[in-house]
Amino acid sequence: MVKAGLEDIVAASSAICDVNGKEGRLIYQGYDIHDLAEHSTFEEVIYLLWFGRLPNKSELEKLCKELASNRALAPEVTAAMKQLPKTAPPMEVLRTTVSLLSIYDPDGSNDSREANIRKVTRLMAQMPTIVAYWDNIRNGKELKQPKPDLNMAANFLYLLKGAVPDDVSTKSLDIALILHADHELNASTFAARVAAATLTDVYSATVAAIGTLKGPLHGGANQEVIKMLLKIDNPANAAQYVHKLFEEHQKVMGFGHRVYKTEDPRAFHLRKMSEALGKRTGEMKWFQMSQDIEEMMLKEKGLYANVDFYSASVYYMLGIPIDLFTPVFAISRMSGWGAHILEQLANNRLIRPRAEYIGKSNLKYEPISKR
Repeated sequence: MVKAGLEDIVAASSAICDVNGKEGRLIYQGYDIHDLAEHSTFEEVIYLLWFGRLPNKSELEKLCKELASNRALAPEVTAAMKQLPKTAPPMEVLRTTVSLLSIYDPDGSNDSREANIRKVTRLMAQMPTIVAYWDNIRNGKELKQPKPDLNMAANFLYLLKGAVPDDVSTKSLDIALILHADHELNASTFAARVAAATLTDVYSATVAAIGTLKGPLHGGANQEVIKMLLKIDNPANAAQYVHKLFEEHQKVMGFGHRVYKTEDPRAFHLRKMSEALGKRTGEMKWFQMSQDIEEMMLKEKGLYANVDFYSASVYYMLGIPIDLFTPVFAISRMSGWGAHILEQLANNRLIRPRAEYIGKSNLKYEPISKR
């Protein structure tokens, strides 16, 4: 039976991630997301997704060293970014620059598993640099060199804002990166696997994923959430604003999920982070508005907040520009994309589904003079 959007259709076997919508659970390689968010680091999660287990101390140190040593962009890549129009959307810059990276990759056309692991490592290391550099380039700021002694989250905030972030900001972004790392066969991950199945290169498969994530039905929801909160501006205005959306039959972004039938487990941690950052910055209104809207949506529409809802206020209070929200999502999701690309290539078969034909049949050609 054909299902629109392939809803509930199993299209692949994977050991990477399990989304249990009925129980509201998210599992990475056997580990519950709550356990990972509370105890692990993003670098540990990267290793887990790619290699199927948590690293020991030496393995984690080796991965962190490889990521740190690959953060810098080739001078030719930075020069090319500087030639782009300063008004170019960040997701388009990321997509274009990732494509450019393949030309300067020292592994070139080497498609061995070892070379592909090096490629996904470089992509994981360089995507944060691309996103941060673009914000600096378009604003005429100096481009700083990555700091090898900082973790992924801290280094990104350092490159973006020019100062080493405090521990609260670093930990908040680190947890957010963990929560966004993978989510089974979402649209962008499926696009990456379809591309990888053709035996194209890792960079092309990643570009396919970025292009898919760019779509507003996939990666842009948290941007729309913060725009809504900025319009509301005051918790006292939240109820009236949301009820107006109800009356106009408009969607309230950040609620509901095709898979989860209960609370999105990622929202639980982002809610706590939003509150903590609000207290730290003295800007509690973003959390208060979010909490009020969440209660309204659950009471009146029976819809739970998803990962996008509270990530909006978290990113905003971290000082991340709104149009970088989706690129930050891409930075995190590169860990999952890399895992799925490697898994697809390890046991590859070209992904080639069929379509149910619903067009006309038995038409006969007529000469153009008779049409």
